[in-house]
Amino acid sequence: MRVLGFTLNNITLLALTLSVGIVIDDAIVVLENIFRHVEEKGSPPRVAAVEATAEIGLAVSATTLSLVVIFLPVAFMAGTVGRFFNSYGITVAFAILFSWFISFTLTPMLASRFLKVRHAGAGEGGAASKNTWFARRSTSGYLAILRWSLGHRWVVALVAGGVLVSMVPLAGMVGKDFIPFDDQSEFEIYIQMPEGYSLETADAVFREVEEDVRKVRGVKHLLAQIGDVAEGDVTQGTIYVRTVDLDERKYSQFDIMKDVRRVMAKYPSLRPSVQNISALGRGGGIRATPVSFVLAGPDLVKLQQYGDRIVEEMRKVKGLVDVDTSLSNRKPEVRVYVDRKKASDQGVQVQDVASSLNVFVGGEKVGKYSEGADQYDVWLRADLPYRSSIPEVSNLPVPSAKLGKVRIRDVAALSPEMGPAQIDRATRQRQVTITANLDGLPLGAASDRIREIVSRIDLPAEYRIEFFGRAKTMQETLTSFLIALLLSVVFMYMVLAAQFESFLHPVSIMLALPLSVPFALLSLVVLGETLNIYSILGLFLLFGIVKKNGILQVDYTNTLRAAGMPREQAILEANAARLRPILMTSITLISAMIPLALGKGPGAASRASLAKVIIGGQALSLLLTLVVTPVAYSFFDDLGNRSLFRAFRERFERGEDRFWRIVKRKPQTPGA
Repeated sequence: MRVLGFTLNNITLLALTLSVGIVIDDAIVVLENIFRHVEEKGSPPRVAAVEATAEIGLAVSATTLSLVVIFLPVAFMAGTVGRFFNSYGITVAFAILFSWFISFTLTPMLASRFLKVRHAGAGEGGAASKNTWFARRSTSGYLAILRWSLGHRWVVALVAGGVLVSMVPLAGMVGKDFIPFDDQSEFEIYIQMPEGYSLETADAVFREVEEDVRKVRGVKHLLAQIGDVAEGDVTQGTIYVRTVDLDERKYSQFDIMKDVRRVMAKYPSLRPSVQNISALGRGGGIRATPVSFVLAGPDLVKLQQYGDRIVEEMRKVKGLVDVDTSLSNRKPEVRVYVDRKKASDQGVQVQDVASSLNVFVGGEKVGKYSEGADQYDVWLRADLPYRSSIPEVSNLPVPSAKLGKVRIRDVAALSPEMGPAQIDRATRQRQVTITANLDGLPLGAASDRIREIVSRIDLPAEYRIEFFGRAKTMQETLTSFLIALLLSVVFMYMVLAAQFESFLHPVSIMLALPLSVPFALLSLVVLGETLNIYSILGLFLLFGIVKKNGILQVDYTNTLRAAGMPREQAILEANAARLRPILMTSITLISAMIPLALGKGPGAASRASLAKVIIGGQALSLLLTLVVTPVAYSFFDDLGNRSLFRAFRERFERGEDRFWRIVKRKPQTPGA
């Protein structure tokens, strides 16, 4: 971290916390194998340390490298989220690599010197580790299930297929979000006031709102800000709300926000937005709603009509609050309708009317005035009594080519109306911005509801909606994670194929990966969590753990078969031997995730979603994956022994041998 310029922050600390449950896996597997050699074969600890580490070295290397290639694509994701999780992926990858080095050096050395093992039958009342009640029951029960599964492989295949199919309804049931909202003991109230409010009026309104908000339970401090320093608009502002600390109250920050919304309902002329403060460091003072989209089209009047209908339907959806549109803030204005016939008869041009009103009402800079070192602009403008009302403005003069000058009322009519406060355009089309906050509704579900509303309204072809902000970032993030996942699978297959020197064994190992996804989604549904960027990171880690178990099973099966053991017996012996390290690593990982799942305080919700995916997915899918991998191994072994695949494999091996003979051929010296 120091070399790469990373700091200790929420992301890197999360990576280090997750690494605690991963980095000890390699050491556990190596130590367990050394322990087994000493206990079952009677080897001295020093000899067992060398032999057992060499025996398990391929499997440990494969698990470590395949874990690294899972997290490295996360480090190189594109977009805003990629910049945040670059440090996460690299930190986890380096921690895993360092644990690999430790498991091959420090762990065997310490085991050779300090490992003490009680052999079976040694001493009265003593028992070997595998002769305990739990070890016997778990091993015998697992072997009974495995024997039945190997005898009924198609039943196991159908069950696995059913689990995979269940992924579709579970994916529809789980909510989708970008980043879960945390109880940070702070939020803000964005307030948009009617156009035309002066600073004094705005200050009086804010003082009244502050007085009411202070009465809400849990509110500790308030900080109000009116206007924008850059633009000087005093019709908008924010109130920062600091609540009582989380450990001092039994209700959540979101309950306080609901109470504040009820308070703000007393002010119908205001457009409030009670919103969270972004976890990604966005500054306050602006409307920052999780749901933001634009309705674009050629006609502003129709845009307002369609926008009002969408807003009306959105307010009926439970979970969508503070629904607003950029056109709801109407600005008072005076429109001038020039009678072109009268103006032509009196020698007045429309441009003359516009320029006269611009000078008299708006003002025009005509020069500069210097006083000492200071310089001031000189503006020409009608005095306030002559431009403060429609009758006074109607009496303002306008030049005439025939009469010298005439009154504006002689050639035009002035009408008080309400116009839009702003007109936004994008790609040469006008657009209306519609925003909303969420109250217990996931962002993905909210986006789907809005799309349903728009489809019911049946907009013309030239009108469309486009999400931006948090919803757009969520979609981009899901796409980036999908690309990273595909790259991880490809790299994982390449590593396993190189390690096992086989095209089929990696497939039998990786078949267990998709089986863990439905159980992870089920845990999210049961525990009320959403599928967000943190829970997706948990899925990446879950893939690594499930794949690690398969590597241990397949590697030792190949070792026993190479020693001459029949396939069925080798599968049973290998899986019985590897059951203990798999259980040990799974239990340690789940134990490491429990504090994250039960943690409280700022940031706890994000970390909890990640931990719950790992705990639920690993605990629920463990038995099925322990059965599917050996069954898939036997399937693909039968497939590889068929004539077509055997001929392809033999041809590939002959080509491989020819390649290495060419590489190793010594170049002949000239004249030899």
